[in-house]
Amino acid sequence: MRIKLSTILNVPAGRAWIAVRQPRLLDFVASPIQVFEPVDPPVLPDTWSDGRYLVRPRMFGLLPMGTQWIVISALDRGPAKYRLRDNGHGSLVRRWDHVITIEPIDAQRCRYTDEVEVSAGVLTPFVAGFAHMFYRHRQRRWRQLVASDFAPLSSGAAA
Repeated sequence: MRIKLSTILNVPAGRAWIAVRQPRLLDFVASPIQVFEPVDPPVLPDTWSDGRYLVRPRMFGLLPMGTQWIVISALDRGPAKYRLRDNGHGSLVRRWDHVITIEPIDAQRCRYTDEVEVSAGVLTPFVAGFAHMFYRHRQRRWRQLVASDFAPLSSGAAA
């Protein structure tokens, strides 16, 4: 199942692109619904690069959700948009193919889009429902982050 959600961010596309490549942004936008504990490597890098990162997601920081591979396979910066792809999968979800696209609207605003395709066998409709709610939450957290001028990323705080 495919889910696609967009929001307008009051920040230049280039600044959003810098933030989206930082794993600590994932910590902030996913919190408190999902917390990701790094497994392999034991510490996530400061900036995403092509590669595989094994994490243990925990719902609300408590409920174990198995393991999940974050598979960064494309970090593209084109003339009209930026794109990051996580072609992930895990013990509970066979496919979690997530593409983030950031497109400039003007010098001070951009369109941020999450597009994810999920596959989890008979659980797919439930996983897709969770994904829809989760990405709405993430986009709300993005807007909070932008409104705070990215202060939580500067301080290292996730919540």
